[in-house]
Formats: sequence, C-alpha cells, structure tokens
Amino acid sequence: MTDTTAPATGSSESPATGIFTHVPHPRIAARKETGPTKTSDLRTKGKGPIGRLNARVGVLITVAVGTMWTAYLFTLLALISLPAAVKSHDTIILVAWIAQTFLQLVLLPIIIVGQNVQAAAADQRSEDTYKDAEAVLHEALQIQAHLQAQDEILQRLIDAAAASTTAPTGPEKPASPAN
Repeated sequence: MTDTTAPATGSSESPATGIFTHVPHPRIAARKETGPTKTSDLRTKGKGPIGRLNARVGVLITVAVGTMWTAYLFTLLALISLPAAVKSHDTIILVAWIAQTFLQLVLLPIIIVGQNVQAAAADQRSEDTYKDAEAVLHEALQIQAHLQAQDEILQRLIDAAAASTTAPTGPEKPASPAN
C-alpha cells in the first residue's frame, strides 16, 4: 500500500508554519482498510442470519451449476428424452422438448458461466481502478511534499528580504547644503 501520510506542515521546525496544513481525507483511511470491492465479497452478505444463509446457498448452487461440465451433463440429460419426443411425431411435443427441456436445461449453466466471466472482468476492473486511484493519491502526496519544500524556501527568501530591508546599510551621508 501507499504511504498516505503527507509531510508535516505547520511543524515548529518549518519556517513556513502558517502557509498550509494538510488534513488527509477520511476516505484515505477507509480505503486502506477495505480495499477494492469484489463480486465475491458481496455474494455472501445478506441481512440477518437467514439472508446470509440464503446468499451462501445461492453462491454454492451458482458455483456448482455455473460450469461447462454441468452444461454437458444437462445436454446428456435432455437427450435422454429426445427419442420419445421424436417417436411421438407431434410437432407440439417436439417444440416443447426443444423449448422446455433442451434450451432451458442447457442454457442455464451456460448463462451462469457467462455471468461468472463478466463478474471476474468487473472484479479486475475494480482492482485496476483501485490501483490507479492509489497511484494518483501517491502522486498527490508527492506534489504536497514538493509544495511544502517550496513553501519553506519561499519563506526563507521572504525572511531574508525582510531582514535586508530593515537592517542598516551603513552610515548615512549628511544632506548637502542648498546653495
């Protein structure tokens, strides 16, 4: 993780005491604690014990059914009833077998596989965005440190200029008499 502490501004050692005091945003600490949100984090959260149980059962079923092996198994299962549907020579039964048996049974795990791929892509985007935000924060802290160093140099220059205008430059010459 990136160190999110900025250089101490306004410290007693700095001549630029009153110029700027960095106050980190509360989200910085929260971001360090939680990290990026992942789809898998949200799948097991529910309101109350029943909600958590339902979420866990749903995740287990989704993981079990959402594989291509399940799609192959469901295809074989659907094909078991195909000979009976063909022997009936009834168009309605054939259409019903295609729509209700084959398509629903086989497409279910394939759709879940697709959703799992999309969720993994969303998780990767979330992780990338998190890392990008962390890099931007690091750069902003570096800019703050650079500005603090510049403030200290400017304050020394201001102090030196103020000291040179108030210090005597030598004995003053008396004014020449007017003729």
